[in-house]
Amino acid sequence: MTSSDTNGDREKVVTKLTSGLRQELKVRAALHGLDMQDAVEQGITAWRSLGSNLTALDTAGSETYSTFLPAGLWGGFRDDCKSRGVSLTQGLAQSVRLWLDNNPLPEVRRPSTTRRIVVCNQKGGVGKTAITAGLGEALAEDPARLMAVRVSRHFAALLDEDERAEDPLALEDLPGLGQRVLLVDFDPQGHLTKQLGHEPLPMDGDSLTNHMAGNPKGALSDVIVTVDEERFGDRLHLLPACTDAFLLDVRLASVRAREAALERALAPIEADFDVILIDCPPSLGISMDAAAYFGHRRTGEEAGNSGVLIVVQAEDSSADAYGLLTSQIEDMRGDLALDIDYLGLVVNHYDARRGYIATSSLQSWMDIKDPRVVGVIGDLKEQKEAVRAKRPLLAYAPRCEQSVALRALAREISK
Repeated sequence: MTSSDTNGDREKVVTKLTSGLRQELKVRAALHGLDMQDAVEQGITAWRSLGSNLTALDTAGSETYSTFLPAGLWGGFRDDCKSRGVSLTQGLAQSVRLWLDNNPLPEVRRPSTTRRIVVCNQKGGVGKTAITAGLGEALAEDPARLMAVRVSRHFAALLDEDERAEDPLALEDLPGLGQRVLLVDFDPQGHLTKQLGHEPLPMDGDSLTNHMAGNPKGALSDVIVTVDEERFGDRLHLLPACTDAFLLDVRLASVRAREAALERALAPIEADFDVILIDCPPSLGISMDAAAYFGHRRTGEEAGNSGVLIVVQAEDSSADAYGLLTSQIEDMRGDLALDIDYLGLVVNHYDARRGYIATSSLQSWMDIKDPRVVGVIGDLKEQKEAVRAKRPLLAYAPRCEQSVALRALAREISK
């Protein structure tokens, strides 16, 4: 039926559609940058132009569905359904399916050069591992599904519940990014490996350390594992830690061009991924030099495609650690004539309830314009629960505040 309610020059139509078709239409329209009503209009127009009927679809369980269509379109469509001997519900289902068939899933946009993101800070406890994992998960989510995203200009952690309720732009449903991601646990403590439900590599086997030191025992791809969660498909992978990484600085001391050791080790597998994220140890040693080098801008690579992402907290000791880290990176830039891009600052574990120390420190980070703050992640219980459950946060609690903020971070550094 139609209603006198209008949306511009459109009329409101109330009809029926199966929940499956409705959800598929919602996702596909978003992927193509269209409103659902525009997709339905295109589908009905295409269906009416056909010279013969389509194969009947199963419309059992169809539910009430309303949309806005150009004035007169629904009346003409209703007459066509009657003349073709099909119900309005069947005609609409065929129209939607026709639009879906004519507008397939767009290909995922992939970087021309594998992105290399080095997540670092020499201070422990700031949450580098959580940010590495969450960012990788956000990059790898299903591109054929809609995910709740906190838009970047509305940091969730800075808004109280009343402000969020009044801000309709703060939360959006957007398609997953669908990137092929490798998470590298570069910390001998192995927190990233354990949080994702895997065990560190055995000391007597192969490891990233062996490859960096020039003593591999096999192909590095043989020790990479897949993070088995439906929303990531087979796109999210992990290179587990090995406790032999405690000896990495010692073993690299005698290696030729040791700064490039991580780059050389990962080179054989790099092309298999769109993004490689390095979860760095809290260190300013040789291993950190190798990680920073891995993130340097290569010949012909676009600025900001790769680089370092620095995780901090809204408190004073984090600022001291930040100064030491950036000094090390600046020394490498000058000594080796490298372009190492800062991808931004992530203020993690933020909680405004901690008062002036937290809020004033956050403002201090915001005042830094290069690198700029690209994400503020709240200190909430879901991350701790996900760690206890040994599951990825975005699979354990996909709509929690931390998850939607991490998706915003993924999009912010992918611009």
